[in-house]
Amino acid sequence: MIKTNYNNELLKNGFLDINTSENTDFVAEINKLRKEKNAVILAHYYQEGKIQDIADFIGDSLYLSQQAAKTQADMIVFCGVHFMAETAKILSPTKKVLLPDLKAGCSLADSCNRDDFSDFLKKYPGYKVISYINTTADIKAMSDVICTSSNAVQIVKSIPENENIIFAPDRNLGNYIEGLTGRKMVIWDGACHVHEEFSLEKILLLKERHPKAKIIAHPECIKPILIVADFIGSTAGLLKFTSRDDAREYIVATESGIIHQMKKANPDKVFLPAPPKDSTCGCSDCNFMKLNTIKKLYTCMKYEMPEIQVEEQLRLKAEFSIRRMLEISEKLGI
Repeated sequence: MIKTNYNNELLKNGFLDINTSENTDFVAEINKLRKEKNAVILAHYYQEGKIQDIADFIGDSLYLSQQAAKTQADMIVFCGVHFMAETAKILSPTKKVLLPDLKAGCSLADSCNRDDFSDFLKKYPGYKVISYINTTADIKAMSDVICTSSNAVQIVKSIPENENIIFAPDRNLGNYIEGLTGRKMVIWDGACHVHEEFSLEKILLLKERHPKAKIIAHPECIKPILIVADFIGSTAGLLKFTSRDDAREYIVATESGIIHQMKKANPDKVFLPAPPKDSTCGCSDCNFMKLNTIKKLYTCMKYEMPEIQVEEQLRLKAEFSIRRMLEISEKLGI
């Protein structure tokens, strides 16, 4: 189980709700604390622009945890969601890992809990379990190997064809990989609420208004979105594509935070967030990701709370499946 070291009274809202002066220069204070505490700040692509701009590393979750593990930092501050901070702790057990807001969860990770997944695995004895990085430490510990959206095809192909596969937890990614590899898999029925909510009808209407725009999509999107997409890739893959591609406009079907980096890398291009089904819900923004703010980052670093801890036995089991993925990736040169 996951242990979180915090004072219940101080963190009753999931973060340190400390009064600060309206004149506080959070950027300056964060930079001061970073140096004093030998901290490294990680920001996922889906964080708000202010947080991305102050981070030491920006990227997808596994990349960030890997980069933090390579540093000599004593403290890792992960501006992302809970499972990402867990992954950082799994790979850097001697470093203190902080998450600005404990309520920064993940609908996809939450769709696959430990007890239900354990019961599910009992129905398929002997199956190889491939789990997406977007899972809790509990699920990673029950898996044979982890994958990311960028290496999932290669990880699936690395399993001998005479062995059966369980893929968890994202059904859209699993179905997409199944189609690319031709491997029939038992797929857990989970999904990301952001990528599930994109509207094909509204995307096509947007395309009519911007006929030269290319539709780019994350493989966690539903199949109709992937069918009309000009390019499908991981978050980092989408960013790289827009930099090397010669189009001038893009309809971006993933969490809108990535557009901040796309605009910085390509200021002369136009990036249009793909609209969700319900235009009033803001579903192209992950409400969990956006719980982290500059103020919460500051208070988190100042008071070194909330801290994420993973029990050692669980950590070792989860680490094994991650290391297995890294070994396969290195062997295949990916």
